[in-house]
Amino acid sequence: MDLSGIGAFARRLFGFDPNSPLLFTQFYFWAFFALVYAVFALIGNRRLLRNAFLFFVSLFFYYKTSGLSVLILLFVTCSDFTIARRIAAETHPGRKKAWLVLSVCIDLLILCYFKYAYFFADFVHSLTGLELKVVNVFGVLGNALAGTGRFSVDSIVLPVGISFFTFQVISYTVDVYRGQVKPVDNILDFGFYVSFFPQLVAGPIVRASSFVPQLYKPFFLGRKQFGIAVFWILNGLAKKLILSDYIAVNFIDRVFGNPQLFTGFENLAALFGYSLQVYADFSGYTDIAIGVAMLMGFYLPQNFNSPYKASNPQDFWRRWHMSLSNWLKNYLYIPLGGNRNATFGTYFWIILFAVIAIILSGSWVVSAVFVGLAAVLFVVGHFRPERRKKILANINRFITMLLGGLWHGASWNFIIWGGLNGIGLVVYQFWKEMKWGLRMGLVTAVTALLGVLHFAVGAPVWNLLFVWAFFVWAGTLVRFLYHLAGGRGCKRLGYVWGVVQTFTFITFTRLFFRSGSNLDPATANEVAWQTARRMVNQIGSAWNWAQIPAIVGTYWRVFALVVAGMVIHWLPERWKRWYRINFAMLPLPVMALVVVAVVFVVYQFITADLQAFIYFQF
Repeated sequence: MDLSGIGAFARRLFGFDPNSPLLFTQFYFWAFFALVYAVFALIGNRRLLRNAFLFFVSLFFYYKTSGLSVLILLFVTCSDFTIARRIAAETHPGRKKAWLVLSVCIDLLILCYFKYAYFFADFVHSLTGLELKVVNVFGVLGNALAGTGRFSVDSIVLPVGISFFTFQVISYTVDVYRGQVKPVDNILDFGFYVSFFPQLVAGPIVRASSFVPQLYKPFFLGRKQFGIAVFWILNGLAKKLILSDYIAVNFIDRVFGNPQLFTGFENLAALFGYSLQVYADFSGYTDIAIGVAMLMGFYLPQNFNSPYKASNPQDFWRRWHMSLSNWLKNYLYIPLGGNRNATFGTYFWIILFAVIAIILSGSWVVSAVFVGLAAVLFVVGHFRPERRKKILANINRFITMLLGGLWHGASWNFIIWGGLNGIGLVVYQFWKEMKWGLRMGLVTAVTALLGVLHFAVGAPVWNLLFVWAFFVWAGTLVRFLYHLAGGRGCKRLGYVWGVVQTFTFITFTRLFFRSGSNLDPATANEVAWQTARRMVNQIGSAWNWAQIPAIVGTYWRVFALVVAGMVIHWLPERWKRWYRINFAMLPLPVMALVVVAVVFVVYQFITADLQAFIYFQF
């Protein structure tokens, strides 16, 4: 017997390999799930045993995904379980709030240390010139306890999915404080809620009020539920491997890796292609998570609702990453004052972000803009009390989107991305209440100003903005004329135009999102900004239109997949529901044949190295 071979196999099976985390797209995961499901089938009706088993299985899954970071998951599980019970037992309001503050501070300090240490050090260096060395405190502690130099202390490795499970435990503790849920009595049940492996590393973020009651229900899986679960799994795999990974590896990653080697058309196509990639990647993960959970009798919330059908930025954020949008609304936007008033947090965050922007820019123009904007808002709020609530609501929306951008990553590019989306939300709030004459006048003025900059300065960024503004102006003019003619057909036309403009706006904000992704935190800001600037320069420079047919011919498979993906995305919801239900009700032998055929097709698109899900980094 070759004991060394058995030992090596056991290490591969049970050990953590940072170069090969456990992914839904790996055969290893499905072998793992098959074993888990076999045991689950035997104990599914024994509630406590089932929950305890799935808790420990989820810990193993997370260990295979993120190594010893599983200790952080265990710590926040124990911390929030204990503090939430203390909050529920406390009768004194002040002490109850103190326990809540303690819990939230613990969770956020852990998140900030792992996610924002490099960002903070870079920020301090930008302000003061002081060099701060980032040290892995947990590596130092581990070496001290082990008496060896086993753990690296020179860099911090971001635990996979830390933002998701941190937000999840914060929502639980806050809901217990608000009296919206009762604390979980058993730490094994609570640990299962926090660490449930299908949604652990990339969501959706599950609120206790919707999931905890499921902990106590007996297992049930009907024939229809089984078919729907299988459909979601296949749908997610197809999105991830056929759409997301293929177009990324064969086109998008190449362009973003070195924009200057590609034409303006290729850069623009990569940017629009990335909008499909990130949707297919993230919603594909969610589909698989929902399907796997459903096979075990648990229901996760919907996380996407055809977001590129949105006709305005507000509708988009109601359809995109819905669990995060709801979290930000309930635990950030409303506590800031929502659409009612301003709180201390409103003034704190807006002043902080304003000061940071002014200091980092070092420009009197930025200072003047902020001072002028503040003065205008103050005057309007003072003399027009009926507008005060609207102004404060929009400030709270903007702050929420800035912090939402910061949640996504420790890079100024993510904050810029969040800020642009915040601006989009605010502009829409004012736009929808404007009369058509004012709309036409404003769009004409902005387009004229950008036209002057386009012809006078000629910089790529002004060229790009002028072309976009011209198309907005043309569309607004058509809708304005329809409105003057009585508005017949205007509603349908307005929806289509809104979808096109919203998709274009969201796509261009993604320039900053994608540029800041998958980077070493120590160099993320500089590299991300260079990538964004180079892509803008390429897109905004003169195009050689004669090259476009050859480019499309070279990448015809990628372009065909992008078009097919968007067509499917824009199909009416009733059509999608029809083929989903019909698949679920197929006879089992026929369903099995369809599954085999789909898996065969899907795996033809697998690249040499399986691509991690984009949102693992968050």
